Amino acid sequence: MINQDGATATMRPATYRSIPAGIWALGFVSMLMDISSEMIHALLPVYMVSVLGTSAFAVGIIEGIAEATASITKVFSGALSDWLGRRKFLAALGYGLAAATKPIFPLASSLDWLIAARFVDRVGKGIRGAPRDALVADIAPPELRGASFGLRQSLDTVGAFIGPLLAIGLMWLTAEHFQAVFWIAVLPAFLSVGVLLLVVKEPERPQELRRVRMPFHKDELGRLGKSYWWVVAVATLFTLARFSEAFLILKAQSIGTPIALVPLALVLMSLAYSLSAYPAGVLSDKVDRFTILVIGLVLLVCADLTLAFAQSAISAGFGVALWGLHMGFTQGLLAKLIADTSPAELRGTAFGMFNLITGLALLLASVIAGALWDLAGPQGTFLAGAGFAALTMMGLVMVRARLSAQASA
Repeated sequence: MINQDGATATMRPATYRSIPAGIWALGFVSMLMDISSEMIHALLPVYMVSVLGTSAFAVGIIEGIAEATASITKVFSGALSDWLGRRKFLAALGYGLAAATKPIFPLASSLDWLIAARFVDRVGKGIRGAPRDALVADIAPPELRGASFGLRQSLDTVGAFIGPLLAIGLMWLTAEHFQAVFWIAVLPAFLSVGVLLLVVKEPERPQELRRVRMPFHKDELGRLGKSYWWVVAVATLFTLARFSEAFLILKAQSIGTPIALVPLALVLMSLAYSLSAYPAGVLSDKVDRFTILVIGLVLLVCADLTLAFAQSAISAGFGVALWGLHMGFTQGLLAKLIADTSPAELRGTAFGMFNLITGLALLLASVIAGALWDLAGPQGTFLAGAGFAALTMMGLVMVRARLSAQASA
């Protein structure tokens, strides 16, 4: 079989034992950094609202700007990694910057300091994101790309539920001392950087790959192709249909969950995400991808409707779990589609543009969600999310029809 990179591929069973060690190492790097980040971020919205008196609208703006900052940075780091032909250096720079900002959170004495820390932390995320994803695509065999992206995402989200669990335990042990928890979160961040530097090996750039011109040259962007841009369009619609997970935390607080237990919302979401991402990735290597995306959208609609009307911890927990399943069915698959539809030498640029556009969409979605929360409460926010998800499903059907027509032409 000839793969998309022009090389002959040998079909291998898509088991976790088949996945290269470098993918596992990158997964553990993501996991450790996520443990650190989620220990902080699981408490940050509540800390801002309950301790500093911030409004939900302001939380939405802060979260949206933070994620948009990461996405804007990704487009530059991704293109730079293509031009340099090196991914690991930029990934290490991004993880290192994020680790260096973690001590700012316990030292912050005002909202301004927290916003600055969140901003710089997201810059680090932006620097590492596209080069890391391109590195995954470079290391993974083409026939195992879905499984490889799914595995890295699963390990990343293992960290995303271990982090809040640690935050809960430490909040109990420290009698809800936020700064003490934030200090402990510094440790796994620096360990993450160590694993990346010592364990991950970047493959040599194949000599036959064309050298990339200066980043963002119009000829290079033109080489990304129509299929790639259709994938970006679908991903943008997906992003508009969801918003920052900070609103899951605020939902948990709104139904009377004790502050120390509020991070359980992220624990449950991340557990569902982690358990579904790898199987969904394996499945995406074998079956129709649009079917999996539709399943993800149906899960998102169900999650939004459940959370809109949830009045108890059980019903809210069910909605949060559905939210995590929707993430598992869509995020790794979208990354695989980006890798599959972009030239090997432009993968950094492709992931960067993808993250830029979807990050701006997330900014818009989070600002709208925050405004609706203040005006209409949690129900208005999640019902609007369900409506956007339904519209996205209609758009996905139209995109599939368009691509089918192009294929048959």
